[in-house]
Amino acid sequence: MKVSKLASNLIGSEIIKIGNEVNDLKAKGAQISNLTIGDLNSNIYPIPGDLKEGIRKAYNNNLTNYPPANGLQSLRTSVSHDLKKRWDLNYSADDILITAGSRPLIYAIFKTIVDAGDKVIYPIPSWNNNHYAYLTNANAVEVQTQESNNFLPTADDLRPHLDGAVLLCLCSPLNPTGTMFTKEQLSDICELVLEENSRRGEDEKPLYLMYDQIYAMLTFGSEHYNPVSLFPKMQDYTIFVDGTSKCFAATGVRVGWGFGPSLVVEKMKALLTHVGAWAPKPEQEAVAEFLANDSAVDTFLQDYKGKLNTSLKELHLGIQNLKAKGFAVESISPMGALYLTIKIDYLGKRTPEGKVLENSTDLVFYLINDAGVALVPFSAFGNGKSVPWFRASVGGCSLGDIKDCLPNLEASLKKLF
Repeated sequence: MKVSKLASNLIGSEIIKIGNEVNDLKAKGAQISNLTIGDLNSNIYPIPGDLKEGIRKAYNNNLTNYPPANGLQSLRTSVSHDLKKRWDLNYSADDILITAGSRPLIYAIFKTIVDAGDKVIYPIPSWNNNHYAYLTNANAVEVQTQESNNFLPTADDLRPHLDGAVLLCLCSPLNPTGTMFTKEQLSDICELVLEENSRRGEDEKPLYLMYDQIYAMLTFGSEHYNPVSLFPKMQDYTIFVDGTSKCFAATGVRVGWGFGPSLVVEKMKALLTHVGAWAPKPEQEAVAEFLANDSAVDTFLQDYKGKLNTSLKELHLGIQNLKAKGFAVESISPMGALYLTIKIDYLGKRTPEGKVLENSTDLVFYLINDAGVALVPFSAFGNGKSVPWFRASVGGCSLGDIKDCLPNLEASLKKLF
């Protein structure tokens, strides 16, 4: 059976492939420390109790019909107030679009701004930009980042590629690394975007910035910065991606929000009316009430972030201990999100059975089967398979799981030669 060219050439998710392997092994009784999933084990990290009760109440009150296409007024107002209080960002409720998580927002940003063949710039590693670029038939420009800059792009990295570009995609804290822009790094990039737009004619499409800050509330000692707070003129060019999924451990609740220039947001809203990507009305109602309760939000975040940070630090300490023992490993100190960036430099080594680990995928499956430790290689985020860096997510594991997996990782690495 013939299908569209787009469907024929879609690339499957490497993360899902690894996840399926993990689930198959677990179904057979294997004990796997699953550090792959950018999700949260809801038994370890449940959503806030007040939010759960609010959802239940909304269903009991039969709020089960269609919400407005751009989201409930009450939720957009709560988001507007929270943006002002938390980040000193001035966006009215009319400039905010509510969707079923952040993915519809990202898709709508691409489809609203990018014409076929338009240049889109994004760093690697980064989450899913390559797939959204494919879906819009964009001219994708992938900018390789360096460990020395915490795998975040610098203005110098981006400068050669801006001519003619219509969209620059950034994320901080970054998925997959959990690293964050410093004030200086982001300021340099904002100045670059403003300079580029100042030289463009009125008939030219601007260079827009998609700024994904879905992890902004999950930071550990580092300050989160955003383009518009640093440079108010960036408000004309920046479209934000945000929501509840990560900050409230509510990945399945599916309430996200985007905000930016009125023209762009209005067109995104119009596009998504044809997709039906709104968040469920009861969940919107409950999030509106919860987000307006500053004390409840702060209490939840303090406990939740503390648990995540403890797990990240435990994993980081374990990798650093292996490094001190002479193993070819490295990790970057946790800054934000759910993720630790780990280097396991064993590509080209042989397993006890004599199989050569030719690439990062081979190493991932060796560690799953031999150590019961599952990681995601940077090749799932745009890098080549010769890159020995990996994402480890602590959201799906208990602290005990993390402690238990480290000796197994050490034992499996010892076997390679």
